Amino acid sequence: MSVSVVRPEALREWVGAGALSLVHPLRALRGGVRRLSLGAMTATLASWNDGAAMQAIMEFVERATSEVPVEDRVAVFDNDGTLWCEKPMPIQADFVLRRLFEMADADPGLRDRQPWKAAYERDYAWLGRVMAEHYAGDDTNVRTLLGGVLAAYAGISVDEFEAKSDTFLRTVQHPTLGRSYLTCVYTPMIELLGYLQVNGFSNYIASGGGRDFMRPISQEVYDIPRERVIGSASTLEYASDDRGGTITHKPEADYLDDGPQKPVRIWSRTGRRPLLAGGNSNGDIPMLEFTRHHDKPFLRLLVLHDDVDREFDYTGGAEQALQQADTDGWTVVSIKNDWATVFPS
Repeated sequence: MSVSVVRPEALREWVGAGALSLVHPLRALRGGVRRLSLGAMTATLASWNDGAAMQAIMEFVERATSEVPVEDRVAVFDNDGTLWCEKPMPIQADFVLRRLFEMADADPGLRDRQPWKAAYERDYAWLGRVMAEHYAGDDTNVRTLLGGVLAAYAGISVDEFEAKSDTFLRTVQHPTLGRSYLTCVYTPMIELLGYLQVNGFSNYIASGGGRDFMRPISQEVYDIPRERVIGSASTLEYASDDRGGTITHKPEADYLDDGPQKPVRIWSRTGRRPLLAGGNSNGDIPMLEFTRHHDKPFLRLLVLHDDVDREFDYTGGAEQALQQADTDGWTVVSIKNDWATVFPS
């Protein structure tokens, strides 16, 4: 049975007729953050300028809804730099560095060891160099950073970790944009997620960031259920107790969901090759490559950060991805040219 595409202009009419029940609205954000309505934001892709990127999305969705069964309509998105802001450092990096600072403040013996040294001295340039090295293929210092990240929350229960990350995301402000971290999501990408959803797609997050860091807010912010969040993770262990049992984080990595691990984790979770993938960095190349079909429509989106006035302007860590986008015909989404609005008002 074929399903017709729900086009933006049709959605506009339905919204006017009060048919927003087709779209699950985002839940009210607690802690005084303005409520975001997924229905209102996604009905017309209003924050997208009419250009090549928007046309590619609409043409892809029209083909997919007529040619691909609903159960095979899978879309996957990186998070940092694709769905929300990642500069001047990834949001989770701020969360972790605060914990590392606390540890170094309590234990002077940690202050000469990385990454505690960088956290204690607020040497954020060190973190930037580590990420630049990672995207250039050198993971020497990434392993050092990862060791600190794993140690930072070793022994903490999954429930306590979730409570801490949830509180952090709801209360901490972005260091330069003057808005809370929860409102550092990209409005056009929220619209795209909703547009895909009403056209029968199942959206997933496939991020190098921590799975358990994103889960508390994924439903509310992206309308993506927590079970559809794929991300990096530490190993866990279970212990019986009188509280119904406790799962705790161990100081060892399970997997880093970046580079070649992304398509592996996507397949492990979905059992499908996605029809659409969105990313912004070299670490997303394998995921974008994996989103290729010989018998179905597919779309690869690469977000280009080129708007110094409204967000940031950088290509570091995305050089290879941009080159491959040009070679393989990926759709490059320019923040400056393709987005009329960047963040929620």
